[in-house]
Amino acid sequence: MIQLKSVLIVLVGMTMCSLVSADPSSEGNWRSLYEPMVIDEMPYRLMPPIHFDAAERYPVLISLHGAGGRGDDNGKQLKSWTQQLALESNRSDFPCYVIAPQSNSHWEIERFDAVKQVIETLPAVDMKRIYIMGHSMGGHGTFLWTQHDPDYFAAAAPCAGTGRTGRPEFVEPERLKDLPLWVFHGDQDKVCPYALAAKLLEDMRGLGGNMKLTTWKGEGHGVSQKIVPGNKRDITELASDRCDPEPVFLKWLFKQKKS
Repeated sequence: MIQLKSVLIVLVGMTMCSLVSADPSSEGNWRSLYEPMVIDEMPYRLMPPIHFDAAERYPVLISLHGAGGRGDDNGKQLKSWTQQLALESNRSDFPCYVIAPQSNSHWEIERFDAVKQVIETLPAVDMKRIYIMGHSMGGHGTFLWTQHDPDYFAAAAPCAGTGRTGRPEFVEPERLKDLPLWVFHGDQDKVCPYALAAKLLEDMRGLGGNMKLTTWKGEGHGVSQKIVPGNKRDITELASDRCDPEPVFLKWLFKQKKS
């Protein structure tokens, strides 16, 4: 059952007060920064902005896990990048809500609708700065959700999610050409072929799209831990001069804002 707005706001407030002093560098403590919640039988974790101020407006970052996070335990969806986002330095430099839903199947649009309902209940949200990122199945979901409602998002960062070998292509460049996209992929990926990401970049170039592609040379499918901190072996290409050339991922992400 959908939680009432007033109840959720109380829970968020309690989380802000009780977790602000936790040390996310501790393996046991960083997970506690993400409050476990449920909406419409969908588990999710919520990390509020550090040093919350009701007079401010905060962006929201939606984190979509890959197939390894599937289930209903409300825990396996917390991945390497959610731990990196919980670092005190990142929380201080880029204060935001992080929502990490969990799916026991795929990232159906019904789950997107549930996440929207969660965002509607959060206090002090900047609706012009809703971001989404995900790896593998989560990268696939990032493309699906942004194509379904591109105007809802300010930016998206799908990783290794452009499709599988032998399956129909599903990314529609025309629908996403105006959304700031930063796509990540290892060029030796045997699960989700890199060629599809490279083709997407070429399609976006033809459309004058707002997309960047970071290629990790010699890397396979398991590259999700590289998204937030970056890597010296990466090569980033821009589809057009519309793209923000900022090389640091979190700086780029939190600069994006809907007009």
